[in-house]
Amino acid sequence: MADLGKITHEGYQKLLAGRLGASRNEVKQGPAFGVDVSITSLPGGLAMAATSDPLSLIPSLGMQESAWLSVHLMANDMATTGFAPQYGQFVLNLPETLSNADFSTYWGHIDSYCKELGIAITGGHTGFVHGQNSTFAGGGTLITIAKESQMLCSTGAQEGDVILVTKSCALTATAILGMSFPETIRQMLGIEVYQSACAQFYQTSSLKDALVAAGTEEKFPEIHAMHDVTEGGVLGAIYEMLVASDKGGIIVNEILPIGNTAAAIAGLFGLDPRYCVGAGSMIIACDSKKSDDVITRLAEENILCTEVGRVTDSISGIQIQKLGTTSPLVYQETDPYWVAYFDALKAGWK
Repeated sequence: MADLGKITHEGYQKLLAGRLGASRNEVKQGPAFGVDVSITSLPGGLAMAATSDPLSLIPSLGMQESAWLSVHLMANDMATTGFAPQYGQFVLNLPETLSNADFSTYWGHIDSYCKELGIAITGGHTGFVHGQNSTFAGGGTLITIAKESQMLCSTGAQEGDVILVTKSCALTATAILGMSFPETIRQMLGIEVYQSACAQFYQTSSLKDALVAAGTEEKFPEIHAMHDVTEGGVLGAIYEMLVASDKGGIIVNEILPIGNTAAAIAGLFGLDPRYCVGAGSMIIACDSKKSDDVITRLAEENILCTEVGRVTDSISGIQIQKLGTTSPLVYQETDPYWVAYFDALKAGWK
């Protein structure tokens, strides 16, 4: 439990699994490794999807940027159902050092981003806490109600599916590192990399990626599963989706999309971008016969989408192919971004 970041798979199995309160038949999808949302059946063929996440508050980024992460990282999880979030609950445990002016700015942007996405804020809790000095300021829950038959889950990948990745690896990690240490980035990598990192920050929403892929008015049945890229990066997200679906897979390392800005910043911090938190990218499992259609739909909205592998049977395991050699994909329990961020703070990087 001492490792930074979210609890590991082993930690979940030892400490949480089997301790999930009452068993209710209407809960169709509860907590599980690699699952972004819960799904609960409702009358009339409907279902309720819910997802929860910490709320970001990172002073070195700014109040607006923190609000963006707070709303959009949760919305990314909900997007994996193929639907946008509708309702939100926010629990704010704020540092006592946060001024009323900064809080007003932070909450004003949360309000604005929720309005843009169509999220009604329905309640929560707000308080200031002595000694609170983390980059998280509480947590939130988003809820959506839609037809159960149309809701997707990361458990739905099918053998023979193509694995697609939107945008590129390490979008969040490298954007936040670039913006948190602007002097260092400008000095070591140049002003253009810094400016690109700032622009990249607002690509960290994958809601549009998911809705374009899955469809809005009309749902596209070729989309079988989606998984948001968070801690553990693109490779971690692919691994989690395949485990959640009880499937194997083969990923081709050389075609994993890594942008120039992400590569430069990851290199400076000694990070492997394939394993770094990458909100803004979406992993998609779709019918191989329709993958070109999905890639084209996304391209028409200026969203890069790359085919990086295929879903196989579970017996084959989860494999990665590097320069023609295939080996088991190693799942990293701890995202290296956290250590890099705090090491840079300790080193006095600015």
